[in-house]
Amino acid sequence: MSTFLDRLFRGVDIMMAVFLALMIALFFLNVVLRYVFSTGLVWSEEVARLAFIYLVYFGTIGAFRDNRHLGVDTVLTRLPERPRRVLYAGIQLVIIWMMGLLAVGSWQLAVQNLNDRWVATQFPRALVYGVGVVTGVAIILVAVGNLYQVFVARRSVDDLTTIRDDGADPLAEID
Repeated sequence: MSTFLDRLFRGVDIMMAVFLALMIALFFLNVVLRYVFSTGLVWSEEVARLAFIYLVYFGTIGAFRDNRHLGVDTVLTRLPERPRRVLYAGIQLVIIWMMGLLAVGSWQLAVQNLNDRWVATQFPRALVYGVGVVTGVAIILVAVGNLYQVFVARRSVDDLTTIRDDGADPLAEID
């Protein structure tokens, strides 16, 4: 199961790279077309905007899984192990609840805007809201997995709250 999830989240990372490359390519192409040829691609702004939205939401999924999101653990680190587990479980339950609200609200907005289209691309506006459903469900799955790790697999909260590192140091090549 862990291998499947690792592949799934590797796919999320690849999608983020594709969206970032698409945004950069479209913006660069549009700048060149506007300044050199006095024209531009009308649809490129909408596609780049959609790529940025997806990049942010997918980045949120990856950041939550790897504990790279903004977090304050001052109280959590000062507690003994048993209360720390209870507090960590409460935090994960709040996250599940909030992501459930995000998923349900995004679904409702996607359904409401299913017939509304963007001007240049004619993409349904529901694409913007649909990614909220994906993000909410993905983060719920990660939070449930965190609860499983704490109470069934009996991992310590410290292990789950440390930042996961893939072993690559981005600054190592600079030295």
